[in-house]
Amino acid sequence: MEKKRNSLEEDIKKNALKFLEISKDKEILIISHFDTDGISSATIIIKSLKKLDKKFSVKIIKSLDEQFIQELPKDKIIIFLDLASGSLHHIQNSNLKNVFIIDHHEISEEIPEDINIINPELNKKEKISASVLTYLFCKELDQSNKEYAKIAILGMIGDSLEDKINELNDKISNNGDIQKIRGPLIYPSTRPLNRTLEYSSNPYLPGITGNIKGVLELLREIGLNPEEGKYKSLIELNEEEMEKLIATIILKYPKSKEDIIGDIFLLKISNRLEDARELSAMINACSKFGESGTAIQTCMGIAQAKKKAEAIHVRYKQLILSGIKYAENSEKIIGKGFVIINAKEEIKDTMAGTITSILSHSRLYEEGTIITILAHSEDKTKISCRVVGKNGRNVREILNNIITVIGGETGGHYNAAGATISQDKEEEFLKILKKNLEIEVIKIQ
Repeated sequence: MEKKRNSLEEDIKKNALKFLEISKDKEILIISHFDTDGISSATIIIKSLKKLDKKFSVKIIKSLDEQFIQELPKDKIIIFLDLASGSLHHIQNSNLKNVFIIDHHEISEEIPEDINIINPELNKKEKISASVLTYLFCKELDQSNKEYAKIAILGMIGDSLEDKINELNDKISNNGDIQKIRGPLIYPSTRPLNRTLEYSSNPYLPGITGNIKGVLELLREIGLNPEEGKYKSLIELNEEEMEKLIATIILKYPKSKEDIIGDIFLLKISNRLEDARELSAMINACSKFGESGTAIQTCMGIAQAKKKAEAIHVRYKQLILSGIKYAENSEKIIGKGFVIINAKEEIKDTMAGTITSILSHSRLYEEGTIITILAHSEDKTKISCRVVGKNGRNVREILNNIITVIGGETGGHYNAAGATISQDKEEEFLKILKKNLEIEVIKIQ
């Protein structure tokens, strides 16, 4: 990694050409992460490979471990999407011959010569999702794949990178299928405002989220009344109504101004405008409930799948609200600059990351606070770690240092990371984490 690297664009072109060259007579196995970014990435590559008439299969997974990698077929081309940057040594030891990785997570190991990798961490560390990287890769395979730009944007939003979309205008071919308006980042912007506010979890609005009385008081304060028994949606508000709503929200939550107001992206899927954040959350919900097939089909715009996804999303939102309430009222390990919640079975392991992210954006905690939630999954413990705000310590590094000692799997980013450990290591993990966080506080003071 010391040697001079190509630009991201050069890496994408080089890998696309190599893939076209070696995939002529080989079967392909796509392995992608189960969140919205991974699902969006998988959808883009599925559509692209179908155009090329390639033979392929797909696996959607929660995380990579050594055993899974060792059992992968040696005679297929393996494409990892939105994962594997933290598993390079396992891949190297598995004797896989044709491996492509399209990912954006941090790399903490030397890259073996025979692994083909696209990752902005090797270039200018550009904040870009795996879905956009996959889109750019597929566009090199066939320029007609530029029609999948809207799916790439869906992945960006799924990874909370919407504030970086404007910087990618020269990379993503925007067209009539993508629209944006300025307003409060509550979603869905296409549904009645009273329901949207009541179920708003990201951003979480204290006194409004999950509180219909608080919602109706806010709407009365703005002067918004139902018409024929139904409230307008966010995108149906006129300029004056939108300004009143924004002003009232900022007045109630002044610290959240930067997080609450921004660009709302609308994507045309099957000739209907969809709120990208709602669609992203819907796809994410499907995967969290083990319905990754439904998630991919929804991303593809299949109406029957979307209907099923909507029902799953309703259940998911209810679990989020109960998870937030548990996290707010539960016993916590609290220190200067950190909060640890051991939820055990009280929060579903696949939702721990979502709840931690919501709390980190809620402004309930000071800038730089590290929030960690532990949740059980059979004999494993899932750990999700987030930093409140934009400034703080490297939580991936903190987790990685602990996992190196006690064993397990880890991955993620500077301010949002996760790990999986054996449940019998839980107490040891908590002890080391608490000690490390307290030491870090002393160091930076």
